[in-house]
Amino acid sequence: METKQNENIILEMRHIYKQFPGVLANADICLNVRAGEVHALLGENGAGKSTLMNQLCGLIKPTSGDIVIEGKVVHFNSARDAMAIGIGMVHQHFMLVPTMTVTENCLIGATDAGYLKLNYKQAAKRISELAEKYNLEIDPEAKVGDLAVGQRQRVEIIKALYRGAKILILDEPTSVLTPQETGELFNMIRSLTEKGFTVLFISHKLNEIKEICDRVTVLRLGRTEGTYNVAECTVNDLARLMVGRDVSFSIERKEGTEGEAMVQVRNLTLARDAHTNLLTDISFDVHAGEVFGIAGVDGNGQNELVECLTGAKHATSGTAMYEGKDLGKESTRQIMSSGVSHIPADRHKAGLILGMHLTENLILQDYYTPKFGKGALLDNRAIDTYASELIERFAIKTPSRYEYAGSLSGGNQQKVIVARELSRNPKFLIAMHPTRGLDVGAIEYIHGQIMKQRDDGAAVLLVSTELEEVMKLSDRIGVLFEGKLMGIVNPSETTVEEIGLMMGGTRLEDIRK
Repeated sequence: METKQNENIILEMRHIYKQFPGVLANADICLNVRAGEVHALLGENGAGKSTLMNQLCGLIKPTSGDIVIEGKVVHFNSARDAMAIGIGMVHQHFMLVPTMTVTENCLIGATDAGYLKLNYKQAAKRISELAEKYNLEIDPEAKVGDLAVGQRQRVEIIKALYRGAKILILDEPTSVLTPQETGELFNMIRSLTEKGFTVLFISHKLNEIKEICDRVTVLRLGRTEGTYNVAECTVNDLARLMVGRDVSFSIERKEGTEGEAMVQVRNLTLARDAHTNLLTDISFDVHAGEVFGIAGVDGNGQNELVECLTGAKHATSGTAMYEGKDLGKESTRQIMSSGVSHIPADRHKAGLILGMHLTENLILQDYYTPKFGKGALLDNRAIDTYASELIERFAIKTPSRYEYAGSLSGGNQQKVIVARELSRNPKFLIAMHPTRGLDVGAIEYIHGQIMKQRDDGAAVLLVSTELEEVMKLSDRIGVLFEGKLMGIVNPSETTVEEIGLMMGGTRLEDIRK
């Protein structure tokens, strides 16, 4: 499967080492990328992918080794240096100013922006030309804050092209996209490579690598495992290369014994303003020993529903009953201290305190309980022991339990949150995008842990835009569209097409007429 280099190499990274205090993040990594190809970079969370790419785009310098562009060794002192020779990166977390227009965002830091006066009209015209040429379809005058997630990603791509990128690095580009937006992104990528651009595609999603990539370089534990032709690899081959063992893509599913309705949501409505709602008349139950999945395109009320169940927002009308209490009248601490755990959608905003150690993040929900201290005094020995156990159990890659959460890779940050919430043995687990940004080995483990919660009698509310994940784990599925429940189905009695129609706004009763 291993390929040979040819004369068409546009980028090489030769024997790259990157040493941080106490951590060798990259060790003798070699990478070669051909002009006009889509080249995947694949590896477990913490395998060194982001560190390697941050060196390529000028954010950090290698400890040793060479970066070679079109046969010439280059040295970067900043991201601007990398962009000047045609390297652009679209980060997993977009770097855009929501209150500015598309054009204004593209002009920030651009070399032709001018020192005293911005040539706004010329820039807007150039952006329109780029959008038309590469099928990116974006309005240069649109406010970024008003755009959907997929459109914001297009802005990031246009921003890179506007600044002269020839090599485009896409870091987990589909992690926040719907299936439809993912298809549009792949069409854009094909259009770009047909016109001579080169794309480095960082992803954990093996099916996507199979669909869009020509070759793949696999990293494991900071080292190069090898470079392979994607067409000659199966999904199982890629998983084995990445994690060093066979990975099961199926779920061992015990027949559930449906218990009592632990959570009862009735006519839940949340008003946006006097005339429109964010949620309208939502009703469903979640039983003990059941995974109830919520499917839908991101932004159709999932966040608001979970916020109403976790005390972050209070519904305008309706109830959400749990153990005789209306969650709409409880504080977040009251809810979480009554056997509820919550894996939030946004790990940075709601899941972690990035400037705190892992030990502190792992006890955020329960630091005030007798388990970790008495009164204002914390039991540091108990906390350290607890943190070490979770780090080992959930395979969190970190040099120390005292590492700051913000210094971990995105996937390992997600593992910290999942470890904290699942280890609390909840009676009601609310899991939003629990495997976002995780590699296949970690996904396999987290799926198993969620099913264990279900088998142990917990009620699980699973919210995910990954339809395959919802179909695989759920006992029943509710579909949201514009804050309304389009229907509730059994995964074994429905199809992806039927759920897709509901996600687009067709009610179940109308589909089955």
